[in-house]
Amino acid sequence: MKSENALYDQAVRLLKQLIETPSFSRSEEQTAQLILSYLKEQGVEAELSGYNVIAKNKLFDAGKPTVLLNSHHDTVKPNPNYTLNPFEAVEKEGKLYGLGSNDAGGCLVSLLATFVYFFDRPNLKYNIMLVASAEEEISGYNGIEAVVKILPPIDFAIVGEPTLMQMAVAERGLMVLDATAHGKAGHAARNEGENAIIKALKDIDWFHRYQFAKVSPLLGANKMSVTVIETENKAHNVVPAVCKYVVDVRVNELYSFEEVIAEIQKHIQSEIAPRSTRLRSTSIEVEHPIIQAGLKMGKTMYGSPTTSDKALMPFPALKMGPGDSARSHTADEFIYLEEIENGIKDYIEILKKIM
Repeated sequence: MKSENALYDQAVRLLKQLIETPSFSRSEEQTAQLILSYLKEQGVEAELSGYNVIAKNKLFDAGKPTVLLNSHHDTVKPNPNYTLNPFEAVEKEGKLYGLGSNDAGGCLVSLLATFVYFFDRPNLKYNIMLVASAEEEISGYNGIEAVVKILPPIDFAIVGEPTLMQMAVAERGLMVLDATAHGKAGHAARNEGENAIIKALKDIDWFHRYQFAKVSPLLGANKMSVTVIETENKAHNVVPAVCKYVVDVRVNELYSFEEVIAEIQKHIQSEIAPRSTRLRSTSIEVEHPIIQAGLKMGKTMYGSPTTSDKALMPFPALKMGPGDSARSHTADEFIYLEEIENGIKDYIEILKKIM
């Protein structure tokens, strides 16, 4: 059994290797191999499904409930404002710099260390599954969404994302709508036609002003933002017959996407079509044992405005991890080494309380 100090040292060493190995979404083969090698060094047999690394504790018992530990090993492309080499792990003044250090490398190596800590321990109340997932940054179909279909039944999950180790118990859903306003083409000089832009603007104004009735104490109100608008017409003297626009919709846990769509359709003339309804809002009950364990540790609960692999899990999940979401995708991304050390300790402590 590894000590927490030894696990921390190995976690930092692995994170430095991960930083220095490019792992853009859909191109995570090399980091998957690094994670497999780390687990093998710890005596853990793991397997690959695509670029997802999967493992289970040594004394896995199908008769017990199972907790999933999950974080991702893909990254976005470097912010163009980097002043450091994004693929060089630089340790300076208690910080570890590098692409993916904060999102979500620190979470990933902390959860890996936690899995190793419990791996061969007897008499656990829960089995422990581990998934280091791919394609999280693009919400890809070959990441956690594919993996959960081949896992044994999961009772709940801890999803490693940077939350300053506080408990994100709810998460906004994301739905993108393609909207189309229809008019009638005509010559601008002769006051002909029905201008689709004017029709679209009326609906866009509604999107801007409308307030949904149910406001979440964790996530606040639903938010709708029109982010793109265009017509196919390029001639200055033709009244456009069609105007298309895009609406970014962030949904709290009190509404389903279907309810939101039905409400929108009652108020606007434009046609709307959702691109996807996969990234749904989620929440975990405050009474859940893992949340109660966190509260006993003095942790706070909040609702997260950002989406994660949690949205694609058909079981309760707590999002929690070292690092700060505000640093994600920024230039010269970093994580404090102390955050990793404390992350490992807190992950182990919260699981001990339910084990």
